Amino acid sequence: MQSAIEGLKPEPVWRYFAEISRIPRGSKNEAAVAQYVMDTAKRLGLEAKQDASGNVLVKKPASPGRESVPSVALQGHLDMVCEKNADKDHDFMKDPIELVRKDRVLMANGTTLGADNGTGVATALAIMEDRSLVHGPLEFLFTVDEETGLTGAANLEPGFLDSRILLNLDTEEEGALYIGCSGGVDTLGTWKADYKDAPSGHVTAQLKVAGLRGGHSGLDIDKGRGNAIKILTRVLLALDALGARIASVSAGSKHNAIPREADAVVLIPKKMIDEATNTVQQLATTLRAEVATVDPDLVVSLEKVKGKRKAAVLKKGLQRKLLQTLSAMPHGVVKMSAEISGLVETSTNLAVINTTKKSISMVTSQRSSAASEIQEIAQTVASVLELGGAEIGSTHSYPGWKPNPDSAIVKLSRSTYASMYGREPLVKAVHAGLECGLLGEKYPAMDMVSIGPTLEAVHSPDEKIYIDTVEKFWNFLLAVLRNVG
Repeated sequence: MQSAIEGLKPEPVWRYFAEISRIPRGSKNEAAVAQYVMDTAKRLGLEAKQDASGNVLVKKPASPGRESVPSVALQGHLDMVCEKNADKDHDFMKDPIELVRKDRVLMANGTTLGADNGTGVATALAIMEDRSLVHGPLEFLFTVDEETGLTGAANLEPGFLDSRILLNLDTEEEGALYIGCSGGVDTLGTWKADYKDAPSGHVTAQLKVAGLRGGHSGLDIDKGRGNAIKILTRVLLALDALGARIASVSAGSKHNAIPREADAVVLIPKKMIDEATNTVQQLATTLRAEVATVDPDLVVSLEKVKGKRKAAVLKKGLQRKLLQTLSAMPHGVVKMSAEISGLVETSTNLAVINTTKKSISMVTSQRSSAASEIQEIAQTVASVLELGGAEIGSTHSYPGWKPNPDSAIVKLSRSTYASMYGREPLVKAVHAGLECGLLGEKYPAMDMVSIGPTLEAVHSPDEKIYIDTVEKFWNFLLAVLRNVG
């Protein structure tokens, strides 16, 4: 791991990034990395505290002569999305992330990298350490469980922060200032599983969809990438017409990730197995052509299962309702913003489907920069689920962050970047949930901007960080801290 970051600058940022990459830190498993931050603060002689939710706050005094400057909070989240390729043997509860350098990018070996938001955390730790920097009083807020619903920020202890200026370090485009984000909600559907004994005269086969890029359900929703659940559904509908029966379905694992892989165990009448095989092959060719530009590695396969066949299949009525619901379920961009060019305003993601012995569960995620449109698209999804006979639920509701291009910290950041790099930074909003929305609710006077280096394909094993952008981001952040006040 050390060789992957050897010689990279700024050295302390990459050193800390490598250190936290050794610590398992999936959402809701941040205790060890939170303790690492507390121990680092103690080693550096800095005041630190932790609230009941696990969020950590570290305070660093102003550099000499800067004591009267307004306090600034630097904020990032400790957790990461845990996704891996199907053929990768990796336990996110105990195994370190394996860092791999490829030319000008850093990636992980078959898993998510955790640069979202490991770079923000590492940057904050490096600033905590460096006593040569010029800045006013600083607070470092490390939140937990951002990726599964922003619950750390939502449950932040009242009065935890003193600062009224906040720099969020969790966006993914160097040279851009993010000043707004979408809000969102997850809409859930659950059916009581209803099985019957497997019919005789059938062949058990496994249907697989693999090779898709997936990605972040907000940032990548407009890229036209394939959704493994929607692709699987199209093939299952074709097999259903041939008399196939579904024994199990499994696809997706995160509410905020476009599903990359899916599989189903199906029982196909023996007399139809050749036609079923040909049907899947033909559909695979069609589907690959549809997504060739964005997902050239798509694989759709049907293989006979050796050994004992499945003991039960979904009853025909439930199977039909499930397939119709999946087919009718919207996925993708619903509306583009009329105010900000290129910004997705509203979207929905069909994220997870799983069958168990007792139930069938579906997870979808809706986002919008307009609260009323979140309600509308969530109602649309709920209506589809209700028509399909599912019990409806919801979770992970979070507010958006309304852009304020005239804020003092935004103006300061714009002028600082322009003076450093000879061009204006982009000023944007993001179609994703940032903790700024929740922090703005808790601290209505908080003046905020979000910045970061350039990342790609977050929430997937293709996640990468562009190495040269980290130094630019670091230098810009330090300049903003110097210029505050």
